[in-house]
Amino acid sequence: MTRSLAVIVFTRDAAAHLPAIDAAIGGDLAVKLVVDSSSTDGTAELAGRLGWDVTRAPEPFDHGGTRGWAVRRAVEVVGRDGVAVLLTQDAVPAGARGEAIGRLVGVLGDHGLGAAYGRQLPRPGAGPFEAHARLFNYPDRSEVRSMEDAKRLGIKACLFSDSFAAYRLEALEQVGGFPERAIVGEDAIVAAKLLKAGWKIAYVADACVYHSHDLTPLQEMRRYFDIGVFHARENWILREFGKPEGEGLRFLRSELRYLWQHAPWRIPESFLRAALKYFGYRLGRAERWLPLWVKRWLSLQKHFWDREAEELRARRRGGRAHGE
Repeated sequence: MTRSLAVIVFTRDAAAHLPAIDAAIGGDLAVKLVVDSSSTDGTAELAGRLGWDVTRAPEPFDHGGTRGWAVRRAVEVVGRDGVAVLLTQDAVPAGARGEAIGRLVGVLGDHGLGAAYGRQLPRPGAGPFEAHARLFNYPDRSEVRSMEDAKRLGIKACLFSDSFAAYRLEALEQVGGFPERAIVGEDAIVAAKLLKAGWKIAYVADACVYHSHDLTPLQEMRRYFDIGVFHARENWILREFGKPEGEGLRFLRSELRYLWQHAPWRIPESFLRAALKYFGYRLGRAERWLPLWVKRWLSLQKHFWDREAEELRARRRGGRAHGE
């Protein structure tokens, strides 16, 4: 650990998770920042007692905007030559104290690397669908990717997760930081911009956190609707890196093999989930034709559409005032 390192954790009602994160990260840090979004379970007070700086996330909440705001706070302390590690509240570092973050940050000794992300392991007691998703997307082999890999990997070249990631602040600043108003995928946008700017990104398989979610089939559909919206609104990523064609089929084949070994009675559910994910994704890609209330219902990110609805009402009020 170095004094030019900031660790930032984003929380909402995270009192159950924060002690484990605090115990795992180590202490020799310039910044330990909790960015809290309207917790009602004492998260902010607990973080303060554990020695974290605590600040409220700006309203309205925005995945990219909130991360960008927090990183700017970190730059004020560690400078643009520093490194920021971002964690979501339920991503608990594995291994000895400071081990996961030390390994993640250590790869940034390669000055051509702009960012790195770690391996996400299924949480203890994870069901077969959430366990397989983590094992499929986060293998046990590290890799470094550059823009030259885009032809070979397609859109997977900019695969990234800021649930557990380290950013060289100089590189992040060069590409404009985190985007505002992205429904999801702010991490993929930054990764794509870093690659286009000549930086490399790393996947560090021996820097691990426990982090997975048990989504219902309906939640899976809504998650993929949001991904479809992301791809529709950030279409430049698909133009630069290619469409995710074939990825869904590869995932399904792998999931079926995993279920055959671990939970064969749930194989029919796998086909249901695959159909719902495809349906949700296609609806998301076509979101411009859908009414706002339908998009809100289809989405996991309700706050995103609430903000769009408020802005639409404001424009209408402004238009009426103009016409008077």
